[in-house]
Amino acid sequence: MEITLHKSGGKADTLKVSEAVFGADYNEALVHQILTSYTAGSRAGTKAQKNRSDVRGGGRKPFRQKGLGRARAGTIRSPIWRGGGVTFAARPRDYSKKVNRKMYRGAMRSIFSELVRSDRLICLEDFNLEDARTKVALAKLKEIDVSEGLIITDEVTREQFLATRNIPRVDIIDTTELDPYSLIGFERVLITKAALEKVEAWLS
Repeated sequence: MEITLHKSGGKADTLKVSEAVFGADYNEALVHQILTSYTAGSRAGTKAQKNRSDVRGGGRKPFRQKGLGRARAGTIRSPIWRGGGVTFAARPRDYSKKVNRKMYRGAMRSIFSELVRSDRLICLEDFNLEDARTKVALAKLKEIDVSEGLIITDEVTREQFLATRNIPRVDIIDTTELDPYSLIGFERVLITKAALEKVEAWLS
C-alpha cells in the first residue's frame, strides 16, 4: 500500500509501506487490553498505611480486664481506638499486567493502521530544524497545516526538543519511546520517513 509523503516546501509524494503493518484490521478488544495494561503499569503503587502491628506503642494493656464498666481492651493501637492502626491497611503493590510481545505488536499494528485509515498519520520526509526556537518549529508545522500532534522521529535532537517543548498540545519522541497511549491521545501523529522505516521493520 502507499501513503502520502510530505516534503519540504509543500510538496508531496507517495511512499510504499507494508500492508501487514499499516493495513491491518482494527482489533478493539486487543487495543483496549494493551491500553489497560499500559496505564496499570504506570501506576506507582506506593500507597501504604499502618496496621495495628505497625503502629508504635500499645504493648501494655491500657487498663485491667474487669471492674471498670468499660469494654475490655488489650492495646491502645486497636483499629477502634483513636491513633490506632488501620483495619485493612493499604500495602505497596505492583499493578502491572503481563502482555505477550506478539499481542503488543499486534495492537500497535492495529493502532497505526487505524491512524492511516482515518487520515491522522502524516508522514514527513524529515523534521530537521536549523534553530532551537519555537517559531521555527511552528513554521515547520504550518507548512503541513498542523497546529497540534505527536511528532515521532528516529532520534530527537537538541534543537527539536527545545523548539517544541513550549508548544501546547505538541510532543516529540523517538521510536524507542513509542507507546499506545500516546498514539491514540493525539489527534494527529507526525512521523518522519526514517522513523516510519524503523517502525515498519519492528512490527513486520
